[in-house]
Amino acid sequence: MEAPLYDFIILAASGFTGKYVVRQALKFLNPSPSSPLKSFALAGRNPTKLSETLKWAAHPNSPPSIPLLTADISDPQSIHRLCTQTKLILNCAGPFRRYGEPVVAACVETGCDYLDICGEPEFIEKMEANYHERAVENGCLVISACGFDSVPAELGFIFNSKQWVGESAPNRIEAYLSLESKNKIVANFGTFESAVLGVANADRLVQLRRSRSRRSRPTIPGCPPPKGPTVEHNKETSLWAVRLPSADSTVVRRTLSSLAENPHGLPGVNERVEEIEQRTTFWSSMKPAHFGVKIGHKSLICILQMIVVGIIIGLLSRSSFGTWLLLTFPSIFSLGWFRKNGPSEDEVDSASFKMWFVGHGFSNNNGGGSRELDMKIVTRVMGPESGYVATSIILVQCALVVLSKREILPKGGVLTPGIVFGPTDLQKRLEENEICFDVISKHALLQKLL
Repeated sequence: MEAPLYDFIILAASGFTGKYVVRQALKFLNPSPSSPLKSFALAGRNPTKLSETLKWAAHPNSPPSIPLLTADISDPQSIHRLCTQTKLILNCAGPFRRYGEPVVAACVETGCDYLDICGEPEFIEKMEANYHERAVENGCLVISACGFDSVPAELGFIFNSKQWVGESAPNRIEAYLSLESKNKIVANFGTFESAVLGVANADRLVQLRRSRSRRSRPTIPGCPPPKGPTVEHNKETSLWAVRLPSADSTVVRRTLSSLAENPHGLPGVNERVEEIEQRTTFWSSMKPAHFGVKIGHKSLICILQMIVVGIIIGLLSRSSFGTWLLLTFPSIFSLGWFRKNGPSEDEVDSASFKMWFVGHGFSNNNGGGSRELDMKIVTRVMGPESGYVATSIILVQCALVVLSKREILPKGGVLTPGIVFGPTDLQKRLEENEICFDVISKHALLQKLL
């Protein structure tokens, strides 16, 4: 069997997010034998747009000689052909419920590894249901949510969990996401379209989950957390916050289910003894907890505006005409947060994110049902603009881990980023590329006097 021509191919490279992935990938292209990324190609429907993307990504330097491949998701043969030419596909073609499955199917069939930036729970869980067993058989890793959805949440949760040392144990870890900018926060239409279609088809996700066997759940000390108020003011972050219906919570829960079924993680294809010990040690210090995500802002008015947008999407997406209205006039119905032409470069450059992880738990592991939580640990993940800059950094670093560490990764399967990349050096790589992990505080809570 001939060796693949390329280390990876970026599919939909000329899309809004794809061009940032190309720019990030160029930083690590190195033809030396020791480099994990010696060659890559761009793929899409329009060669002219691919060429323009390459020029934009290489600026101010002249564009390097990167192959531009024509492929169309509506043409399965063209996607199959891509998969036979590379070790790995980086799929940036969303919404994934519309365009993702043919790519996953081709990768699974050919044994080509697959990463994407999907944050759509239905697509992620549907791919697991339909392709996991075949992917294991063919040695194909299929890992969705390898962008801002949901690597910061996964690694941030693990990072907080591992601060609970000795007999201490978390009961719940709550993430508070703050998107910050000197200018107005603006996102691309594709993100809005994915969200609208997700809400419009929420019943399909419910049906999918009901049709599947219930997975194992981890043992978590103490009682499940209370539901809490709709709008919360969090003292640790000084943010007003409301629950964020993103993929992060479901992806983290899938990782925890995998750990409940495989307490030492998933074995690699060809691990050495010391690598097995490293993986086992890593997961043995991981302590499960209930997890949820909220989006926060210092302004209560801004949070109320988010709630209004959520209600508008929830109401209009119930009908095909309402969905059409939302997708035709995104700027109006999102109060200007989403635009068809996306954010400007200045708006992207001025944005950043902070994701706080507030863990509540016990100073020892004998948390009974009626016992009060007596310990709190706060950690934080922060970095550049989330949707395009951080996403491209994360996706490319995930790809470099796959290319350089393939023998210690699972043989195949439809898996989460956390269960695959947790024991690797992905966190270190991200810290070397603008994404920081910090411990903010650890302290015991004063007990109420009886």
